[in-house]
Amino acid sequence: MPDLLSQYADAVGVAAVDHLRQLAAPLRGIRVVHVNSTRVGGGVAEILSKLVPLKQELGIDARWEVISGDSLFFKTTKSFHNGLQGSKVTVDPRELAHYEETNAENATEMRELLEEADIVFVHDPQPAPLLKLVPRRRGKWIWRCHIDVSRPNRRVWDQLSVFLSGYDASIFSLAAFAQGLPHTQYLIPPSIDPLSEKNMPLEEADVQAVRDEFGIDPSRDMILQVSRYDRFKDPVGVIQAYRLAKRFSPGLQLVLAGGGADDDPEAGDVIAETQAAADGDPNIHVLLLPPDAHRTINALQRAADIVLQKSTREGFGLTVSEAMWKGKPVIGGDTGGIRLQIIDSHTGYLVSTPEGAALRIRFLLHRRKRLEEMGARARDYVRDNFLLTRHLREYLTVMISVANRAEERIELE
Repeated sequence: MPDLLSQYADAVGVAAVDHLRQLAAPLRGIRVVHVNSTRVGGGVAEILSKLVPLKQELGIDARWEVISGDSLFFKTTKSFHNGLQGSKVTVDPRELAHYEETNAENATEMRELLEEADIVFVHDPQPAPLLKLVPRRRGKWIWRCHIDVSRPNRRVWDQLSVFLSGYDASIFSLAAFAQGLPHTQYLIPPSIDPLSEKNMPLEEADVQAVRDEFGIDPSRDMILQVSRYDRFKDPVGVIQAYRLAKRFSPGLQLVLAGGGADDDPEAGDVIAETQAAADGDPNIHVLLLPPDAHRTINALQRAADIVLQKSTREGFGLTVSEAMWKGKPVIGGDTGGIRLQIIDSHTGYLVSTPEGAALRIRFLLHRRKRLEEMGARARDYVRDNFLLTRHLREYLTVMISVANRAEERIELE
């Protein structure tokens, strides 16, 4: 992808792109490895699919590795995920032992790459034990947490933190998520890519084609939630909000669009619960999309009048910024990283209940000028704060920091 960075100048300005090149200059040639648990599905995979090529263009030898595991491994890591977000779950000794054994098998396969890397980013709980399994490592290791761990199940956190204490640094999305670890912690919110198929401009004909494909009526008001089918995303609560709002807007229709992720074994159950809650309503469209349905999601977000992300816990929620980038007001759960994106009553609304979401839906649908003004402010806010170039700049800054830990002053030529 030659000169990929220059393509971002229209969205963020030439000076911002030049700054990235300057910042990356001291890092040219270093070996960087990112490790996570899936190449498709979810925000982590989306971010890495963009950040790694951009680092490569800046002269950094960046790699992206994915660990493998069986159903018990991913059941265990899903329990970690839920527990870190506060659920009352238990990871028993047999599961914990299998979790470590699976990481040991992956460490054997990646050993040479991980030993020689200058910087290793390990994403989320799934590959966290890798650090202790590569004793001859020579580089700096950073644990990157994308999860809302503001109020974790303490037993689960204690089980995980055993593997984290030896890292050189950790990165969280918000200050509220940071935990007591014996190393430097950095704060880096996630981002969206304005040039990706999910966020690029579309012709109206492309949007209409997606409406036609799924039987969405363009003459009816449309509310939308895009997310994985996960209980923390509260799709059933979205259906409840829709039914309450429809009492005052009889022509309203709801679209729930998403799928699962390779490392999430609970998605099938949540889909079934969502379909049961829809109860055959012809104006509720429960769409099961493949992981690469980026253009379809783009069109759905552009077709919507209002976008919801009614999560009850949320690490960040990239779909919030995606919708705001398209000039849509977002009604989001008052939790986690959604609070960072939505300025309540300015770029959208924060709510805690289906009743609150329904009230805001009703308010905006009956005040079109307010809806449009809020959407315009939302787009400006994302441009200034949540685009990929800002994310890359902060990653480069962390890399320079950990590579020069012993020095009080770092000179950038």
